[in-house]
Amino acid sequence: MKLVIQRVNSAEVEIKNKIVGSIKRGFMVLVGVAKEDDEAVVDKFLAKLLKLRIFEDENNKTNLSITDVKGELLLVSQFTLLASCRDGNRPSFINAGDPRRAKELYEYMVAKAKASGIKTEQVLLFAEKNKKYIFKKKSELLE
Repeated sequence: MKLVIQRVNSAEVEIKNKIVGSIKRGFMVLVGVAKEDDEAVVDKFLAKLLKLRIFEDENNKTNLSITDVKGELLLVSQFTLLASCRDGNRPSFINAGDPRRAKELYEYMVAKAKASGIKTEQVLLFAEKNKKYIFKKKSELLE
């Protein structure tokens, strides 16, 4: 599993000129599921995500977690995080999870995040043959 975490004041994802997910202050997270991942891996990564102390306290120290600041999560599935560009010029996705299993684990992560009490939005992106999606991410990063 790979997560790319952006700490934001706000974030939204737009597909075909329609906003499909948006949050206020919190984390915009790209989620990549690997072929060897299971529920235990998701639990571990989500627990770590919710405990990361990367929000500033009253002394401007990064001491607060997303739960401490009552932040929100925007979880965006993104299998391309598992791409390997080690050899050649074409990325290999051999380490990416099976699409059906990856979707199950992504939805499991969303459900667990919501159960934790964190307001959670989800954007499920999976490649479909012969379909093109214009994916736009807009976020206001925290300084």
